Order: sequence, then C-alpha cells, then structure tokens
Amino acid sequence: MHRFIFLSILLFSLSANTQAGNQQKVEQLLAQKNAPFGVVFEIVEGNDNALQWAIPAVNQYIRQLRERFPDIGLAVVSHGREQFGLMKDRQKENAQVHTAVQSLVASDVPVHVCGTHASWRGKTAADFPDYVDVTPAGPTEIRNYEAMGYVLIEIENPNGPGLK
Repeated sequence: MHRFIFLSILLFSLSANTQAGNQQKVEQLLAQKNAPFGVVFEIVEGNDNALQWAIPAVNQYIRQLRERFPDIGLAVVSHGREQFGLMKDRQKENAQVHTAVQSLVASDVPVHVCGTHASWRGKTAADFPDYVDVTPAGPTEIRNYEAMGYVLIEIENPNGPGLK
C-alpha cells in the first residue's frame, strides 16, 4: 500500500512538473522584450493517442504567444507514434484533434508530420489530409525552423512518458 501511495505522489509530481516546465518555457519567452523569430513545438510520443492532450496544450501556448507577440512565427512538428492520429482514416475517431489542427493551419500555424516515420508503417502523404504537411523528416524540419531563428519547445506528456 505504501508503494502505491508513493507511486501516486511521484506521478502527480512529475505531471505537475512537466506541465509547469512547458508553461515555464512559454512564460520565459513571454517575458522577453522582443519576440523570437518564431517557436516550433515538437511532439514526439510513443502513444498513439498523445495528440488528445498535446494539441490542446500547444493551442494554449500559441494563444499566449500570439496575445503577446501577434506576428510571431509558429509551427508544430509531430514525429512519434502520435502522428498517425492525424491520418485520414482516423478523422472520425479523432474529430476534436483534426478540428483543432485545421484551426491551427487556418491561423497560419503549419502542422507537420514525419514522412520517414510514416513510411515505416507503409504510409504516405496520401494517407494524411491536405491540412497536414508530410515533411520528409520531422527532425530535419525542426532543425530547419531552428536555423531560421525559431525557438524549440518540446511538448512533454503531463502524465509522464508513454502515458495518456
């Protein structure tokens, strides 16, 4: 029983620290006098359903950044198992995620997934809707944004690695 309580407290603590860590990174940017050229949000999780929590978190950070810096460049790169939640055949079961991604893209926030990772499962750009950009390699896309002056924020699971 003591182990269960300890584990529960530990997981709660990790969750709070991760959420605080992501928010703290955003707040550090918000505290700057001038906006960075842009921010690229990296999502890479081993959980197929991770976009259920990751996209709402990214939306929150984007709202905060845009409120302070209306002209800031923003982008999202997903290159873990979660990216498959953005496939055409998952649009109904992930309707809220797809709607949120469409909204991001409509507000000039491109959402990229990794074509290399997709190919490992036999998937191509044709398996994703038009509003999702299938880039040849997610990590390369991130490095390209960083080379343009974007700041990288790695979105971490608030419930710990690999958890929902």
